[in-house]
Amino acid sequence: MLLRADSLAATHAVATVLAGLARPGDLIALAGEMGAGKTAFAQGFGQALGVTEPITSPTFTLVHSHRCGKITLHHVDLYRLQRTSEVADLALAELAEFAGIVLVEWGDVVAASLGHHLTVRLEFVDGDEGARLIDVVPSGSSWASRWERLSTGLAEWRC
Repeated sequence: MLLRADSLAATHAVATVLAGLARPGDLIALAGEMGAGKTAFAQGFGQALGVTEPITSPTFTLVHSHRCGKITLHHVDLYRLQRTSEVADLALAELAEFAGIVLVEWGDVVAASLGHHLTVRLEFVDGDEGARLIDVVPSGSSWASRWERLSTGLAEWRC
């Protein structure tokens, strides 16, 4: 599903809709070039879940965990990993398994090993500095029962 967010506020709004349908156990791979808006998306997503502390990219610590009510948002950044085999050490599935939602920046690099997940790819729009194209693609069946509600909730931004 291809979307267009014309501003940071619109990117946050898209993330809010997605967060409203996310549930414990979900893995969401955030993809896109450096500066495309992966962390901004994570900030909007986390705020929608009730995270009150600052959400920053965990580039050097690899994982930031934010407790928000009964759910924990695990924000992961794979940028610094040298080998895809290092991803196993992060135990992403286990993080999601226990009342967690996992957002994985640079997740497209290891998407094949994530199992059921949702990929959110953010791209710059040429000639429009604040705008982003956001492509939301499910892998596996975990989002099948929510897809219609997600599509309806994101209709405002569809291309």
